[in-house]
Amino acid sequence: MPRRLNDGDPGRSTATALLVIGLISCLIVYAVFSTVLRPQDRRIDSDVFTDSEDHDRVAADGDFGRCCRGVDNLELWGPAVKWGTDFKFNSSEECCKACKVMCSGSDGPCLCDSWVFCGNKEACGSKFGECWLKKQKDVLVPDRQEGGQKVLWTSGLIFGQGEGIVGFETEHGVLHVKLHPECAPHSVYYILSLLTLRHCAGCQFHRAESRGSYWDSEGDHAPYGPPYAMIQGILKPEGNMFSPIPTEHCPTISHGSVAWVGSGPEFFISLANHHEWKQSYTVFGSVLPEDMEVAERIAGLPTSSDVWNNVNVSVLEKPVALTVRRMKTGQEQEETGS
Repeated sequence: MPRRLNDGDPGRSTATALLVIGLISCLIVYAVFSTVLRPQDRRIDSDVFTDSEDHDRVAADGDFGRCCRGVDNLELWGPAVKWGTDFKFNSSEECCKACKVMCSGSDGPCLCDSWVFCGNKEACGSKFGECWLKKQKDVLVPDRQEGGQKVLWTSGLIFGQGEGIVGFETEHGVLHVKLHPECAPHSVYYILSLLTLRHCAGCQFHRAESRGSYWDSEGDHAPYGPPYAMIQGILKPEGNMFSPIPTEHCPTISHGSVAWVGSGPEFFISLANHHEWKQSYTVFGSVLPEDMEVAERIAGLPTSSDVWNNVNVSVLEKPVALTVRRMKTGQEQEETGS
């Protein structure tokens, strides 16, 4: 018997109902998982440096990746890559991080290696918050416009991968030191000033405490010293005035750390991981791992015993003179063919 047009097909109706139910179920599941798994907006206020980027940088640079400091009352000059009139933040740290973002790659030179920020609301007036990102012609000889209490600006440097390396040159070899301007800007500016000198008469290593049997070659130890596993010296040319350097970033001293004793100009290079020293010294650089054998060589030179402030120390019988030299970057070596 033929069916009328309005007669339903039980099988077809059931299939249609199941299809609709299935689609609704899929939509519900999708909505739930989209809410749970949707990436959170984790940008900081500057909207230019995310937590994940910060984590990656810290992983690459260690504790120094967290720093973003500058020098108050200093204005650096140079070609602008971001104009401050259209690029503003609430703090110098945000301005610094904006520059770091442009210097995070490993496939070429930094697009930004210096920054200038105006952070005093009253003094800066309409310029408050201006963040100028710049590219220096020579980052080891930054173009300094002016400095002093009347200067409104705060400025800082950023050294990219393979940049900001100076040499502590001695008769026993060269210690290549990676400087950390984001963590110790005052210290780094002082070291850069030594690059302008042909000689550094008076700069030397004069104390050498070997690792002895307390530390292994990686800097790990059994009982604490003495010996103190370090070589100590002075970075002050004879006849030059020295202004005490303010306390800056004080991380845990590790194998290869280059740090001031107090406010300088006495400094030391650590031959071990000194967790027992807590966070007591401004670290302004790190010796490249492949050069630590030079430091070990100096530490193994003949010494004599002495007492400094009731502490037994080992003093080098013959101080080791050093000069701070500019080291060519990989890019500079390619350009000069040497």
